[in-house]
Amino acid sequence: MADDAVAIRRARVGPALLGAVRAVPVWAWLVGLVLVSTLVRYAFARKMAAPWIMIDELIYSELAKSFAGTGHFLIRDQPSDVYGFVYPVLISPAWALFDRVPDAYAAAKAINALMISLAAVPAYFLARRVLSPWLSLLAATLTVAVPSMVYAGTLMTENAFYPLLLTAALATVVWLERPTATTTALVLAASLLCFVTRTQALALLPALLTAPLLVAGRRAFRDYRLMYGIGLGGALLVLVVQAVRGASPLGVLGAYEAANTADYTVREVSRWFLYHVAGLDLSLGIVPFAALLLLAITWRGRSRTERVFLAGALSITFWLVLEVATFASEQSFRIEERNMFYVAPLFFIALLVWIDRGSPRPLWPTVVAVVAAAALALAIPYVRLVGLSALSDTISLLPLASLHDSGVPLGDLRWIVFGGAVLAGAIFVLVPARYALILPVLVVAYFAVSQKPIEGKWREASTLDLFQGITIPRPDWIDRKVGRDADVAAIWSGVPDRFSIWENEFFNRSLRRFYYTQGPLPGDLPETALTTDLETGVMRDPSGKVVRAEYVLTDGSLALAGRVIALDLRRGTLLYRVKGPLRRVSHVEGLYPQDTWSGAEVTYTRLGCAGGALAVELQSDPGLFTRPQTVVAYVGGKAVARVSVPPVERRVLHVPLRGQGGTCVVRFRISQTAVPKVVTRGANPDPRRLGVHFNRFSYSP
Repeated sequence: MADDAVAIRRARVGPALLGAVRAVPVWAWLVGLVLVSTLVRYAFARKMAAPWIMIDELIYSELAKSFAGTGHFLIRDQPSDVYGFVYPVLISPAWALFDRVPDAYAAAKAINALMISLAAVPAYFLARRVLSPWLSLLAATLTVAVPSMVYAGTLMTENAFYPLLLTAALATVVWLERPTATTTALVLAASLLCFVTRTQALALLPALLTAPLLVAGRRAFRDYRLMYGIGLGGALLVLVVQAVRGASPLGVLGAYEAANTADYTVREVSRWFLYHVAGLDLSLGIVPFAALLLLAITWRGRSRTERVFLAGALSITFWLVLEVATFASEQSFRIEERNMFYVAPLFFIALLVWIDRGSPRPLWPTVVAVVAAAALALAIPYVRLVGLSALSDTISLLPLASLHDSGVPLGDLRWIVFGGAVLAGAIFVLVPARYALILPVLVVAYFAVSQKPIEGKWREASTLDLFQGITIPRPDWIDRKVGRDADVAAIWSGVPDRFSIWENEFFNRSLRRFYYTQGPLPGDLPETALTTDLETGVMRDPSGKVVRAEYVLTDGSLALAGRVIALDLRRGTLLYRVKGPLRRVSHVEGLYPQDTWSGAEVTYTRLGCAGGALAVELQSDPGLFTRPQTVVAYVGGKAVARVSVPPVERRVLHVPLRGQGGTCVVRFRISQTAVPKVVTRGANPDPRRLGVHFNRFSYSP
């Protein structure tokens, strides 16, 4: 009797609970979904120690910071109009509200978390064109479950572009249903907003011109004539305006104009298009891809509402993937997943449409769809693409990289993925229609399993890149020392890691001017070359003007006349108080760029030197050397000092200096050099012959 009573209570609780869930309006669940997603994504974003997708994150922080302070878009105080302005505007309140950059950085990631989570809203309304409210809510849930939501932890336009592209997709479907003047204006406005966020949205133009052909065939030119007329007129307007400006029509692409000067070939574009379709398939977990493909193959049996959705989804996906693949074929040579994940909700909706219509599986269309979806897993060259280049752009390969790190050979990854794809295809074919909702649950599980290694590798990359630039606990150490309104010049000597400039620039508002002595930093940001008068050490810009500054940030290989007021000891980064013309007092030759490693010989030159002493901190590496190395210092061709440097210890070599012609010169010779061994399969070999680390030079007059 007791068991019967329990069974009766359970039978009552189930319907009661379901009724309580249904009693809450769907809009409330949608709002709750956005809020929960925001909190989860912000919690993960906080684990990112610093920006690491460089120089993109630095650029957007500069644009946001300048807009918050001046209302203009500046990069290193120079006007910039080649980058999308929507995202910098959206995160600019973070820099307006918080003086300290670490606080502004945290606030920007909070904005990111909300912004990217809002993708659930257009995804829901897009799904509502073909699905019930509750299934549409499930589509919205899948939208914010994709691993690519991890971009909330980066200052990247993906955070704004994801919801905006879905809004444009929604506007496209509404316009395809009713091609009125109003809906045409709406879809064009949504597309334009996407374009000024990322010029990648240019792919929406051919999508808007081809989707009507799928819906109406030959009648498209009549039913959608307004769009075709606007498209033709817009193209002519761009040509005329750019001609008047004396610029190329491709100038509308802004910073990406250079990508269109490469020699693209049909063969290479086709090959990379295949790779990108396969990468999209893999990132979705096979099943949603198979579902959309099956709906497309059974096009004639679909209702008009479904065909309209499919026309929009297929057109946007095709042109977006083709655009990305074309770029990759000559520019990046990797699968640019971060430029494609925006279309993932279109596949989720297709999967739910297929389930909602009873999971029909006609024999040959199903065979074609499932075999194609599974076989695409074999198309990706995993041996070549699973590596460092996948870290920021192809996150679906990062779980495979983790398997490789655990000992799985790169050549076996293809078959592991193919086995998983075959299993997913089998489930798609065999699951009974009444249990078909298990498929989106499995997709979410796949995303959840993938998320852990992705976030782990991203946290590691963020921490390592911060360490490459700053090792002081407070990354805004320069602002704390001289104040955020100070004028600090940074000089790049080419010796330390490039992140020593980028990370300090990001976290310190006071870094305003940027110079270099050997060669510019990667990224083509505004910076000025410096030359040095070898007699006086005075530093000048290309016009011959003497450069003046109050404070200067540089490294130990470039000593300046002034007083060191703060330093990052482990990175060898020094903050000078100069207050006058920049005067170089020493320089070092023989160290490898962006490193403290020497070759077989290093030369130290001190300008304006009548004598004194030099202390040099040296360090070896037990991974390269098993015996001590001898470092000998020569002054005027004579050995004046020597030291033995054990593999696991540091030593300081003290060298007496003798002036000759106003300079002191010391040449160091290292007894042993070695080429690093490649201990990890697939790693890039380091061809340099390495001697010892010259960590620091300290001069005493």
